[in-house]
Amino acid sequence: MEAMSSTGRRPRIAINGELDHDQGPTVTLATRYAEAVRRAGGIPLVLPPLVAPRFAEELLASVDGLLLSGGGDFDTESLGLGPTHPAARPVAPEKQAFDLSLARAAVRHGVPTLGVCYGMQLLALADGGTLYQHLPEDLPAAREHRGGARHAVRPVPGTKLARLLGVAEVDVVSRHHQALRTSGDGWTVSARDDQGLIEGVEREDHPFALGVQWHPELALDTEGEEQQLALFRALVEAASRSREIAEVTT
Repeated sequence: MEAMSSTGRRPRIAINGELDHDQGPTVTLATRYAEAVRRAGGIPLVLPPLVAPRFAEELLASVDGLLLSGGGDFDTESLGLGPTHPAARPVAPEKQAFDLSLARAAVRHGVPTLGVCYGMQLLALADGGTLYQHLPEDLPAAREHRGGARHAVRPVPGTKLARLLGVAEVDVVSRHHQALRTSGDGWTVSARDDQGLIEGVEREDHPFALGVQWHPELALDTEGEEQQLALFRALVEAASRSREIAEVTT
């Protein structure tokens, strides 16, 4: 059943896009994110990374939920987290600044939010989290997580993520070499891999704020689609509830 507000409108889910400077500033987004939102019952809208005073807050006020998509790496030096690793491929500075403002505004105003890979790291870094900049170099015991690596993730019992996935262990696809070292203020670790690496975070003081390190959108059209699509459905349902509350109070 599709999640709709009392006005019959499907929830609008904003998705942050990539910024490509190779042929002039261009916003791009892998369509799998938009398709996951559509299949979950939402209307996907792509956001251009425009850094302007209060733009992120004004933008979020016009949508019902936020999907922070996967992406490149972070310029840790600008975050006060030490020199950026030579292997890092940071996103454009204006995108990093815009994404951080989005994440902070979404948490501050209770906007239902799901972060994927870079998006999960973004949520934690916005609240003081820290990074392993290059795996497995920074954590020699860690496996390789780049290039579509498959591995198991174990949700922490009792968390929202565990309830959504409904299993003690889930097989996931990873495409990252940076990872969270610490989860940041207000964030609870909701999943780890079998080597202890943080794979999920969530907030208890927020209507719906959850991040996963893997790529659930890559499960579309596979045997694991329904299980992974539950994350996007939860986002859309939370956005629908948020919209209904806004309709009642306006």
